[in-house]
Amino acid sequence: MTVVGFHVSHEQLHPSEGLRVARLAQDAGFEAAMCSDHLAPWSERQGESGLSWSWLGAALATTGLSFGTVCAPGQRYHPVIVAQGIATLGAMFPGRFWVALGSGEYLNEHVTGEPWPPKAERDARLAECVEVIRALLRGEEVDHVGRIVAHQARLWTLPDVMPALVLPALTPETAGRHAAWADGLITVNQPVDRLRRVIGAYREAGGAGDVAVQVHLSWAPTPEEAEAVALDQWRTITGGPRIAADTPTTAAFDALGRDVGVGDVRRAVLVSADLGELTARIAELRDAGVERLYLHHVGQRQDAFVEAFGEHVLPALR
Repeated sequence: MTVVGFHVSHEQLHPSEGLRVARLAQDAGFEAAMCSDHLAPWSERQGESGLSWSWLGAALATTGLSFGTVCAPGQRYHPVIVAQGIATLGAMFPGRFWVALGSGEYLNEHVTGEPWPPKAERDARLAECVEVIRALLRGEEVDHVGRIVAHQARLWTLPDVMPALVLPALTPETAGRHAAWADGLITVNQPVDRLRRVIGAYREAGGAGDVAVQVHLSWAPTPEEAEAVALDQWRTITGGPRIAADTPTTAAFDALGRDVGVGDVRRAVLVSADLGELTARIAELRDAGVERLYLHHVGQRQDAFVEAFGEHVLPALR
């Protein structure tokens, strides 16, 4: 049976509010959760950027949900510190934590002042980081000199249950390129034929584990409200993977979103006031070969969404 989880968007919700609605989602019947990891929001209208790692400790301690996050080792985060964070949460909450390791977005990484590498270089750096992180999680002492450097690194607190290291991929090329090291795949909602190609590339390259989809959606009691929420909160994130990865600042994203209309947003977000329609569209994604769905209502007010989906959508999806 497909697991249906809840997404906490740290770039949109104050950490305390994110924790409150995670508990609300658990009470409503969501079975799992995940969160983003941002140093800056996509838009000034979103306006938040809580640190996922400290928040996850509180969320895991005060709910019974499993949690995951998406992290980019190699620039803002040294892979040894990422490995330590994974090991600590894994040791404290066995079997309830996973992490997706990606090549990153300039929006969050430019603060180091280091040059932003092209995609091929970022992918190679990610592969080195994963190698270092896996070795540390095995309890090995690591010396590594390459695109990243680790010197006599060792973790002293290790998890009994190894957290899954998941691949975040938006395209078939990325899904196939990194499948060999991944314990699972996570992507976002997209047309079903394209989603099948991403999943197919991952499986054909030997990718193992569960496939998860983070589903961006906007629901409100009226179509006009649902469209207004989506346009206000998610208009800056409609330009495709390259723009999302290479745009440097929140202000630059807002500039790119000035002329974006509802039609453009609908390509990235499922927008409807009809719970039956949304259920059917989410079910299409599930039936493409997905084991986990993480639903992300792109609005900043989450209570009505959680209540409505807990009562109507979750039972129908099951």
